[in-house]
Amino acid sequence: MSDRDPRGEHPSGVSPPLALVIAIVSFTALTILGLGMLSYFADIDIISVEGIGLWPGILGMAAAVAVLTGILWPQLRRSHPDYGPATIAAVLTTLAHLASVWIFAAVGGAGIVHASAAVSQLVTRGSSVVVLLAAVVAGWTAVALRRTRARPPHWPWEGEQDG
Repeated sequence: MSDRDPRGEHPSGVSPPLALVIAIVSFTALTILGLGMLSYFADIDIISVEGIGLWPGILGMAAAVAVLTGILWPQLRRSHPDYGPATIAAVLTTLAHLASVWIFAAVGGAGIVHASAAVSQLVTRGSSVVVLLAAVVAGWTAVALRRTRARPPHWPWEGEQDG
């Protein structure tokens, strides 16, 4: 049996691609969960503007994921990423979500007034806060996973030579 640690002498946390995947999945899951809970407990529709279907919201989330990914990836590739850019990524992700919902609603035929009403509902009813908090948690978690220096468990008898 080998005494060598397969991760090397000094583990440097999870790999950048794994941290990014965890951030994307957790952002998406937390946002869907949070918006679902907001809709259920507040007894409101997330977007209830005449002429706007599901697609602006779906495409807005896709744009938010793309922005979060684009901002976090360079940061996560560093050996010791900072938490500050993760917070900036969360704010920009939320703004990208709002802007893309507005653009896709306006281009989708709802018109500028209805698109603006939809974005107004996202802000005033708390949906944007849900997106922001999900992005903060996802970004912070990804950075924390990269920064960790945890080692795998080591039992006292490991490393003893048989014989």
